[in-house]
Amino acid sequence: MSLIALSETQQEIQRLARDYAQRELVPLAAERDRESRFDRSMVTQMAELGFFGMLIPEAYDGLGLDAQSYLLALEEIAVADASAAVLLSVHNSLPTQMILNFGTEAQRAQYLPGMARGDWLGAFALSEPEAGSDAASLRTQAVRDGDHWVLNGTKAWVSHGSEAGVLLCMARTDVPDARRGSKGISTFILTPDLPGFHLTKKENKLGLRASPTLQIVLDTCRVPADRLVGEEGKGLGYALGSLDHGRLGIAAQAIGIARAALEASVRYATERKQFGTPIADFQAIQFKLADMATRITAARTLVHAAAAAKERGEKVTRYCSMAKLFATETAMWVTTQAVQVFGGYGYVTDYPVERHLRDAKVTEIYEGTSEIQRIVIARETLAAAAALDGSLPD
Repeated sequence: MSLIALSETQQEIQRLARDYAQRELVPLAAERDRESRFDRSMVTQMAELGFFGMLIPEAYDGLGLDAQSYLLALEEIAVADASAAVLLSVHNSLPTQMILNFGTEAQRAQYLPGMARGDWLGAFALSEPEAGSDAASLRTQAVRDGDHWVLNGTKAWVSHGSEAGVLLCMARTDVPDARRGSKGISTFILTPDLPGFHLTKKENKLGLRASPTLQIVLDTCRVPADRLVGEEGKGLGYALGSLDHGRLGIAAQAIGIARAALEASVRYATERKQFGTPIADFQAIQFKLADMATRITAARTLVHAAAAAKERGEKVTRYCSMAKLFATETAMWVTTQAVQVFGGYGYVTDYPVERHLRDAKVTEIYEGTSEIQRIVIARETLAAAAALDGSLPD
């Protein structure tokens, strides 16, 4: 039983993703995490199932599915392997959506079919070593030179940057050192074959270790002028506008991680005996499981309600931030409780919950920290109340 009404198609997508994830991802997830190893075979497998083109229209070789179908599949992948879910989340939300919504028809025709088929993985390069939550302070500079733009700078925290074939990169196109905030930032389509494009530091991370995170150095990187996305100077707005999709994706990923921790805890609690009885018989453990299940269900319901509103064309920035905030903090709380259920065994790598805990933490950080989400929610709530003479919308 689910509180979310699913169509037959959505149920089939959910089953397809669950069967694939449990069969192909679960058996090697711990090994990939331990070895910090990206498994390219995952790309081939998920591409064959159409997972990379879920939100891309059929005109560009995608499936043209709704956001809820995508989130259902993403949650199932995250239950099995959170690192694999990162791959799907980033690819389907930020780069593909920015090209689809703001690119030219020529750009859509050139890049989206290959991205839908999984020929090219999409990545997103906004953050820099000194520009995280304050994205408008980025310093990568783009200068026009004839029929090219020349980019110089360093991009940080690029998820699966070493595997990506298409990267959406933000750079300043205003006068160097003018620093006009967000108004002087543009978006470019980069590919790894460009001169001056260099993959550098691979981060050694606490969690999501099978998803490579890279720094990228652009050293006089020459980008053809026709790879500018949309209008010059509006790139940061495009990026932030695409974050609604991205934040729902991270929320679904967090729910999947939390669900994996709950399912492991239920199995362990029914098998582990203390004082001659399964620990699932103890009220202290039952209360933990009850609270874990309740928070996960609440988070999932919020995520899918926001997705449904987005499909209806409503303004959902506030609700996407709420979903991301609540789901990611739920994941961190649930995985912490799961370690407690397992006791000492929860602290060692023989059991999966310590990995779930490590994987959950970054969901509170990337694509907008919990603090940034609270700022967005407060700002949007105050604006909505002002528009309604102090009342709050539903």
